[in-house]
Amino acid sequence: MGGTVIETALLQLSVSDDPEANLPVTLDLLDAAAAGGARFVLTPEVTNCLSASRSRQRAVLRHESEDATLAGLRDAAARHGIWLLIGSLALKTDDPDGRFANRSFLIGPDGAVTARYDKIHMFDVDVSETETYRESEGFRPGERAVLAETPFARIGMTVCYDVRFPHLYRRLAQAGAGLLTVPAAFSPVTGAAHWESLLRARAIENGAWVLAPAQTGAHAASAGRARRTHGHSLVVAPWGEVVADGGTAPGVVHAAIDLSAVASARGRVPSLGHDRPIAGPDPA
Repeated sequence: MGGTVIETALLQLSVSDDPEANLPVTLDLLDAAAAGGARFVLTPEVTNCLSASRSRQRAVLRHESEDATLAGLRDAAARHGIWLLIGSLALKTDDPDGRFANRSFLIGPDGAVTARYDKIHMFDVDVSETETYRESEGFRPGERAVLAETPFARIGMTVCYDVRFPHLYRRLAQAGAGLLTVPAAFSPVTGAAHWESLLRARAIENGAWVLAPAQTGAHAASAGRARRTHGHSLVVAPWGEVVADGGTAPGVVHAAIDLSAVASARGRVPSLGHDRPIAGPDPA
């Protein structure tokens, strides 16, 4: 994986609330991505299970050590000798209140977990009268930003709703991240209005590559409200150009990432070094 150009692939999925059924589909797409030359593959948020039913989640989710999706994807990364970002998995925890973790994993070419990130910002939003989310009721937020080291780039790991909090990305970029990951299961309403604009803004502000693998379409549900997601997995260059868009169908989105573009963008507009102390106003 020498040089500055990294062959990447974003897997765009349309998972159900059945982890056992989802895993073979994900593995098939990962195999296709690796066969197409990808050395860094990324999956979306909640790769194992997308469900709006807490009872269904309690029935099918597992702790990290027992999660079949994590085990299967680690084996696949080792088999292909690739780096793999598992955008996130919904996992049981030992929290007294029973809430789950929304956890992203970076897997090395040997299949080992090299970094973990728990989603910090919870999607507690009334999108419309008929579309309401209370992520914090089922998931407990993380507390720590994560910068992951690889031979090709330092990676700032984030998940979905995090994208609306630019200070997180600036913190990661100023710590050395040249590549920012934003796996997501974005609402169709907010996705159509904001998804591309937010991702391009995070890339431009930080002079960083943004890789955003996404869930898409209608998600089969055996319990609870069926979900839909926006799709449009995106790869955005450090100058703000969209270099790949996955559209709305499940599949593999390939893109060659030239890491030298990070230094170029930051050299042209070195704003990461121009922060100034600001006085006032006090929070409302």
